[in-house]
Amino acid sequence: MRRPAIRIALVIIAFTAAAAIAIGDVARRAAARRLREAILAELQPVALKNCTLKRFGSANDGGYLMCENLIEPLDAAYSYGVGSNDDWGCELSRRYHVPVHQYDCFDPARPTCNGGTFVFHNECVGNRSGYRGSHLFDTLENQIRKNGDTGRRLIIKMDIEGGEWDSLLAAPEGLLASIPQITMEMHGFDDAKIIEVLQKLKRNFYLVNLHFNNWSCTPKAAPLPAWAYQAHWVNKRIGVPDAEGPHHFPHR
Repeated sequence: MRRPAIRIALVIIAFTAAAAIAIGDVARRAAARRLREAILAELQPVALKNCTLKRFGSANDGGYLMCENLIEPLDAAYSYGVGSNDDWGCELSRRYHVPVHQYDCFDPARPTCNGGTFVFHNECVGNRSGYRGSHLFDTLENQIRKNGDTGRRLIIKMDIEGGEWDSLLAAPEGLLASIPQITMEMHGFDDAKIIEVLQKLKRNFYLVNLHFNNWSCTPKAAPLPAWAYQAHWVNKRIGVPDAEGPHHFPHR
């Protein structure tokens, strides 16, 4: 009689364990879904009365929408994540006659710009100073200070494959509040710090344009259409909201 009882007990234990695993998986999936929904809720663009959107840089990857009429006066531009192409930086440098500080510690390419001024830094932006393996990192605040640009009128472009979250979390609120426009590609949908960064940005900026990149579409990110998305941020000091204007809503 003991062996059947033992087998029954083992079956009950196995069933209980499987049920606990299944319940835990459902709970994790639900929590992940709530996080993605919260991210999408933060990513709601605002129409501005005084923004004329224009694409700077390449027609596809390497091009970014910005408020053309809000760029000047401009002292310098910062391009984070460069690779072999910085058409964005080249167009800004040639048009506004400003230097573009380029930061990339992973790609050894040094883009050139006929008629523009590039200053390349073999360094990445991060949440602290120092080496990570063979790659040198420093903070946004330190990099701007070392170039003598603290308090000057800057534009920042950032496309650093997920490194934006830690970099922006480490940036002082006062520094971000001094930057007129930030254009970037943001990556990810499964990290709670994304919410923290978006809320931090929205304290000083309006999200003016949002585009989900077609090549990154995945059902895993739902209700977000994709895991990578271009976003353009305009400082609240210069942007004038238009409650009745057209909104540049998320699109695929």
